[in-house]
Formats: sequence, structure tokens, C-alpha cells
Amino acid sequence: MTMADAAKTTAVRTGQVQSLTRALSILNAIAENPPGLSLTAIAKSLTLAPSTTHRLLTTLQEERYVQYDRDTSRWQIAMQAFVTGNGFLVSRDLATVARPYMRRLMELSGETVNLAIADGDKVIYLAQVESREMMRVFSKPGNSVPMHCSGVGKAMLMAMSREDVSRIIEDQSLARLTDKTITDPNLLYEELAAARARGFAVDDEEHAVGLRCAAALIYEEHAEPLAGLSISGPAARISKERLMELGQITVEIASEVTAALGGRKPG
Repeated sequence: MTMADAAKTTAVRTGQVQSLTRALSILNAIAENPPGLSLTAIAKSLTLAPSTTHRLLTTLQEERYVQYDRDTSRWQIAMQAFVTGNGFLVSRDLATVARPYMRRLMELSGETVNLAIADGDKVIYLAQVESREMMRVFSKPGNSVPMHCSGVGKAMLMAMSREDVSRIIEDQSLARLTDKTITDPNLLYEELAAARARGFAVDDEEHAVGLRCAAALIYEEHAEPLAGLSISGPAARISKERLMELGQITVEIASEVTAALGGRKPG
């Protein structure tokens, strides 16, 4: 191959990559505007020539990633984009995706990290990354705990409506597990309001004596809670002040897991 041929091949490849990047940008722009966008709006938002935009839209339409609505003169997301996205949703594994983030959270905090999901009026632990400390918390995957007195449980509750929380309170009867367990519904509502305000929930020796926990939510693509991520450790090592610091770190890592899963936070 001559230098001229090599240069020509490189130019073609560069053009192909540029076209792919532009096509993906068009898909993203339309996806962010469910009613659809006009050709002019797409071209303007991406700083592309209308002719280039139309050529790329036509190609995407041929592959069924976008479709043109003649009634509104707007381009919209089509079936193939849904099929492609659904393939990701089906194949994703929450625990597998979350584990490297859980390890990092354990390294940052020095404490045990748990991943849990809601199951009726309880939460079930899916995975755990243990602390390296001699004194540490252990929760076997598959174990369940009540919502009203656990960090991950209260994180789930703080995202629910008052009606749903009331139903769970009736089902659980707010059983007392320690002297610090909240058994008064009004106090629990206040606790959940405080959790919403700071973005994470805490368990201050409410589930087990000598254990403190901070938990934040992981969200799915519709901004609905998918799971809870928590840091747990002995009260002797986690003061109330440090508990608040760990809560903030947990929120940050939970947000990263949400993004890795293709989810989004409410609002």
C-alpha cells in the first residue's frame, strides 16, 4: 500500500467514526426529548448542517432506530432503539455491576458494604464486601431484615409515599429489636423526612446493639428505587458524626452505580 492509499484509508475511517459519533449524538438528542425533534432543531442543537443531519437520520430510519412522524414533522425514537436498550436491561446483573463500586466503598470507608433489595415489607441482602477490620459486620446474602429498623430498609421507605409506608407499618407492627428501635409511627415519619432531606438513611443501633449503618438508594432507568447500598460497622468505630460522613460517601458511590446501570436519580 502506498502512502497515498494509506492516507486515503485513514481519511475514510476517520469519516466513518465521525459519522457514527454524529449518529449517536442524534439518537441521544431525540431520546432526551420523547415528543421528538424537528430536523432543524436536531441540526441546531448538534451544530450540524441540515443536509448532514438528514442523511444520518435517513440511515438511522432505515435501521429502524428512528422514525419520522409526518403529522408533527418530528423525528422520534423507533423500535430498534428499544430492542437494543432492552437487551441491556435483560442482561445486566445488579450484583455484578455493583461489586467493584462496593469494593471501592469498602476501601474508602474501611467498613463492610452491603447491597440489598426490597421484598414486600422486608429487605433482602444480595451481596456483601466485608471490612478488613477484625471486628466487622457480617450479613449472609439471602438474609432479610425489617424495613423500619435497618439502614437499607429506611432508605427504601424514604422513597415511598406515606400511604405505602403506612401499609408497611401495619404489616410489620414496628417490632422492637433494641432499645433504640423506632416503634412510634410518627417518629418514623419524622426520621424518614430527615433521611429524604440529607439523601440517605441511618440505623443507629436500631436493628442490633452496637451496630451503626448508613444507606443510600440505587435507581433504575425510570428513576424508581432499584436497590439499597449501605455501610455497616460497630458503633465503637462509627461515631454519630462519622456516620453522617459515611452517608455522604455512600450517596456518591450509589449514584455511580445508578449511572453504571443506566439508571437516573429522581428530579
